[in-house]
Amino acid sequence: MGIINVTPDSFYDGGNNNSIQAAINQVEKHLEEGAIVIDIGGYSSRPGADEVTEKEELNRTIPVIEAVLMAFPDTIISIDTFRSNVAKKAIEAGAAIINDISAGDLDENMFSVVAEKQVPYIIMHMKGIPKTMQNNPNYTNIIQEIIYYLSKKIYTLRKKGVNDIIIDPGFGFGKTLEHNYEILGKLNNLQLLNAPVLAGISRKSMTYKLLNTSPKESLNGTIAANIIALQNGANILRVHDVKEAAECIKLDNRNLLRKN
Repeated sequence: MGIINVTPDSFYDGGNNNSIQAAINQVEKHLEEGAIVIDIGGYSSRPGADEVTEKEELNRTIPVIEAVLMAFPDTIISIDTFRSNVAKKAIEAGAAIINDISAGDLDENMFSVVAEKQVPYIIMHMKGIPKTMQNNPNYTNIIQEIIYYLSKKIYTLRKKGVNDIIIDPGFGFGKTLEHNYEILGKLNNLQLLNAPVLAGISRKSMTYKLLNTSPKESLNGTIAANIIALQNGANILRVHDVKEAAECIKLDNRNLLRKN
């Protein structure tokens, strides 16, 4: 899954794709390098990010979705949003997947939209809200809490007739550095939920803070973390650097990364 942030303030590529043509150029690069899904988002979820109105989020995302599909009609697009109306309009514009960092917690109408549109739905675990989620997050047993949270969401969605559900443990969303690496090491426990697992680790602080570097210098750390995620059962990698992630997956598919 190749990331396209059409925002001015995303932690790594904020402002890079603020024009439609720049976004199309980046999508073309992602597709050439092996992306299967393009994830388009218009609301930065980095800790402390400013809030964005629904109108602004729509203005950022819908024209890009339409332009991408005009240029590359077969592209599978996911809309990265927690707002049901943005999700609905994105699907109507041609997006095929909804990627919701709040798993419906920030918009009570989201599950109904997913059920109505019958599209795959990515649910992520997040403790708190993006602006304050990193203010001293704590857990008794983080793996158990994530599994319990996601299992309740899956149960509710199944009752509403939603069948295609992808789960995301939410690296960096209301987690400390230690929490993130505990999740990474125990990622295979999420297989209990019998749903594909998405790992969104790309250039996050869990890599660059540990290595005492920066998002722009964290590609090596991201590759290493993605390899561990694949070893532990991740099915989808959400990344800024598609070529490198595709190479990890190719090696993993040949069982070269598997533990004996």
